[in-house]
Amino acid sequence: MHIVRFFPIGNADTCLIELANGRRILFDYADMHNPDDPDDRRCDLEKELRDILGDEKVIDVVAFTHLDRDHCHRAKEIFWLEHAEKYQDDDRIKIKTLWVPAHAVLEKGIKGQARTLRAEARHRFINGEGVRVFSRPEELNDFLTERDIDPAKRRNLISDAGTLCPEFNQGHDGVEFFVHSPFGKRDEDDVVRVRNNDALFMQAAFEVDGHQTKMILSADVTHEVIDDIVEVTKFHGRESRLEWDINNIPHHCSYKSLSAEKGDNKTKPTDTSKWLYEVAGQPGGLLVSTSKVIPTDDEDRQPPHRQAAAYYKDVAKQLNGEWVVSMEHPTKTKPEPLVIEIKSNGYKIQKQTSKVVITTAAPRAGV
Repeated sequence: MHIVRFFPIGNADTCLIELANGRRILFDYADMHNPDDPDDRRCDLEKELRDILGDEKVIDVVAFTHLDRDHCHRAKEIFWLEHAEKYQDDDRIKIKTLWVPAHAVLEKGIKGQARTLRAEARHRFINGEGVRVFSRPEELNDFLTERDIDPAKRRNLISDAGTLCPEFNQGHDGVEFFVHSPFGKRDEDDVVRVRNNDALFMQAAFEVDGHQTKMILSADVTHEVIDDIVEVTKFHGRESRLEWDINNIPHHCSYKSLSAEKGDNKTKPTDTSKWLYEVAGQPGGLLVSTSKVIPTDDEDRQPPHRQAAAYYKDVAKQLNGEWVVSMEHPTKTKPEPLVIEIKSNGYKIQKQTSKVVITTAAPRAGV
């Protein structure tokens, strides 16, 4: 089986995928826990991750969907980074391949964790190894030519929307990742770039004994990006690439990922968002909100928004599926990582997380 884990870290994202063959993929890393606050119920993410890795201290792929704090906080404290010796002590976790949107290489005027991760992405991209960059804007070619590098020599490190990530395939790994975003969208003569909207949006399609379980990972994209993704996918006749059994809903249950209007009691989604959740969602589908506890009022303007949650709950009911909030699982007073097993009969939420063990499969002949 494969394992997918979502961690209770408040309004932040970290998802660890452990494949049956032992390979691991980490989407984002945001250690938001305050050790000086005894009432902070967010998990100690570093401890959780190190306990899972044990002595191995290496992850096959670490993907930073974008460089907002709630997706990369404390990353430079725990990962071995190739670009500077000060990030290379023996206790750090090594990254075989770094996945980033092109925006993470090109973004200017950034500080802190984001700046450090940009330096790492640039270092790997310039050196031509250990990185995959998603989307191919003209600025990326300019970045290379300014450094006397022929863009054609880095083409193998770039993946466009509408393609599969070459690091994994279903035959060897039991999973494939289909890229939906980022992609260049032109407004008159300029390419519009917003950090959230240039974030990674993917479908992971797991296969176990011929049965597929599909998961959407949508970062912090807005409804406008979802509209574009759905329309482009339908235009190319690839609706199956948006099907899902598990959906990590975007932006910590923000109404802005469904519509421009919050609504009084329930957000009314755009037609394309409605299609993504109500049509592309498969029977028994699981919707996961990586967020704080859903509020009962509107005092906080930030997500999660109760109106968006009301819509997602209705989708779960319509699909005869499940709705889980990371900071409410299994209880609001004692949240724990959401651990999902993916087997030949689909997904199942593991109730006793401490007993989950991945047994590494024997290597296939010729691989």
